[in-house]
Amino acid sequence: MSEFGRARRACSPDRMTSPMHVRPHPALVFAIIFATIFVLHLPLLSLPYFWDEAGYYVPAARDLLLTGSLIPHTTVSNAHPPLVMAWLALWWKFVGYAPAVTRSAMLFVAAFSLTGLFRLAESVSNTRVAIACTACTALYPVFFAQSSLAQVDLAAAGLTFWALCAWFEERPVKVAVWFSLAALAKETAILAPLALAIWLAAGWIVPRNGVFGKLWSHDESTSGSPARRIFPLLAPVVPLLLWYLYHYIRTGYVFGNPEFFRYNVAETLNPVRFLLALGLRLWQVFGYLHLWFLTLGMLLAMLLPPVKQHDASRGRIPIPAQMIFLVILVTCVVAMALIGGAVLARYMLPVTPLVILVGVSTLWRRLHYWTIAVSAIAIAFVLAWFWNPPYGFAPEDNLAYRDYVVMHQRAETFLEARYPMAHVLTAWPASDELSRPWLGYTTRPMQVVRVEDFSLEQMLSAADYSGHFEAALVFSTKYEPVHALSERWSKWRDLKRKFFGFHQDLPPSFAAKILGGRVVYSEELQGQWVAVIEIPRSEIENAVLRSPAGSHLP
Repeated sequence: MSEFGRARRACSPDRMTSPMHVRPHPALVFAIIFATIFVLHLPLLSLPYFWDEAGYYVPAARDLLLTGSLIPHTTVSNAHPPLVMAWLALWWKFVGYAPAVTRSAMLFVAAFSLTGLFRLAESVSNTRVAIACTACTALYPVFFAQSSLAQVDLAAAGLTFWALCAWFEERPVKVAVWFSLAALAKETAILAPLALAIWLAAGWIVPRNGVFGKLWSHDESTSGSPARRIFPLLAPVVPLLLWYLYHYIRTGYVFGNPEFFRYNVAETLNPVRFLLALGLRLWQVFGYLHLWFLTLGMLLAMLLPPVKQHDASRGRIPIPAQMIFLVILVTCVVAMALIGGAVLARYMLPVTPLVILVGVSTLWRRLHYWTIAVSAIAIAFVLAWFWNPPYGFAPEDNLAYRDYVVMHQRAETFLEARYPMAHVLTAWPASDELSRPWLGYTTRPMQVVRVEDFSLEQMLSAADYSGHFEAALVFSTKYEPVHALSERWSKWRDLKRKFFGFHQDLPPSFAAKILGGRVVYSEELQGQWVAVIEIPRSEIENAVLRSPAGSHLP
């Protein structure tokens, strides 16, 4: 048995109290998790597609379903590997194309991911910690919201959990398979095995009996040569490179279209932006949307001695395992601060549950009434589903995305009924929502004239071409609370504009004045809003001044 295995067995109270303890079967764990999260998501299953779902992932999966092409043609390819899109296309082929089918398919992925996290937690700690960690992760607002959205980050995270579980259980073939599938779900998942490979290589350089030797788990009798242990971690590079080769042959680009590469890589390589993004990433991992409850509880609990149980202290997660988590966390945080135009919390899903796991394990180890503390944290997470924080955040990180979808659905139903033949000025993603009925917002395509956003500059530019459209659909493209904490520091707003594309959307009444129209429909819900503006036109203008469907103002 390896050093890690001995440490894990020593720390498990289940084995202390019951030599015949049997871990629950993964199929049973999956069934319980899937049934639970399916019931919790029932009110959300029929919602039309939201934001990046509508803009990329659903169109790419639909193209795969209809044409068999791994490269989308109804949207510009971003070079994301096709595993999740193929999964959705498979469900649509055998069950039918509908939002409820899509969201059920993604809940299946979420349940599978949580099962992997449960197995991982059970491998490095015990069943009690695994149950609490899995429940907290499922209820964490970002994970909960992403569970039914057709996006790729949660799938990549779940496959990474399964790979780490196989690593701790010393199953190299499964390590290679799970990490390969994770990389084919999203390319950034390759960071975890590469970070682990580098850490493992460093372990053979550090003296085993030295001060830092305990940070690694050394046992050549079971683990084999360094090359044999590192090979499964490098194997996922092969399928990912093959995908990029295929993408290059088909499109002429390796890492997606030039605009995608510019936004996510070329424009992010700035030292000041990196430091700002690094701070945001650390906040997303340790404090975002009530995560600070867990972080603070963990730090306070560390001031207490371990709880005694059967004349022995409750064991910690073995130090080598904690170091592996830390190495992967640091690698992902630094890498995702360096690249990625949008600093979205979902990009941290492969590592945030690891923080939750360590936090829950610390509470279990040092608090007699640890279940009360964990329950309080779980309640705080549930409250964050509905409560929007006093700082800017992405609506996809809690049920604010549901508010967005419902408001847009109502506004676009009104727009289609009242102005069925109109050219409509709007911004992405509403431009896709109006022109693609299969996204679930309209019953037939509408003609759109697109602007980038609803800032003062864009509205003034649109006013010069007001003869090209008869109505405008304006909405909040970024969530900003009325009394944001960041508003107290004007320099932060300037930095966001420079490095993160921040802008302020004009209120509907101001936009209507600039466009020379009037607001005929408006709705606001918890800081988000949408409105329809009618632009009066003469009969001659309506007959002559027309722009092509789907046009973009210069």
